[in-house]
Amino acid sequence: MEQQGSENAQEPLPCANNCGFFGSPATRNLCSKCFRDSLRRVDAQAVAATATTAVATSSSSAAAKLGLMGFECRCGGVFCGAHRYSDRHGCGYDYRGAGRDAIAHANPVVRADKQVDKL
Repeated sequence: MEQQGSENAQEPLPCANNCGFFGSPATRNLCSKCFRDSLRRVDAQAVAATATTAVATSSSSAAAKLGLMGFECRCGGVFCGAHRYSDRHGCGYDYRGAGRDAIAHANPVVRADKQVDKL
């Protein structure tokens, strides 16, 4: 007697990583262990790509530990309580220029209509 399912069945293929086990097309011709390892590698790479920068644990200008109270400056550094002000850590941020830009943006120039023919 012939088996009806044998026509559709394929021969088992060796694992694509040459580990000695058999793979299947559903797992990209990898055995179950190699397939699981490849999924873990892909997940680890995705997590590493989306990971944000680590939280600073020490002040940028001193070796003081920040703990929970790190102050972020506009120049991009994180400082302790003693160095959080711009005059204490040699900040390179242009506060004067930022103030000018903020005032110019908040107060647009108002020009009167030209009164050439209005008399």
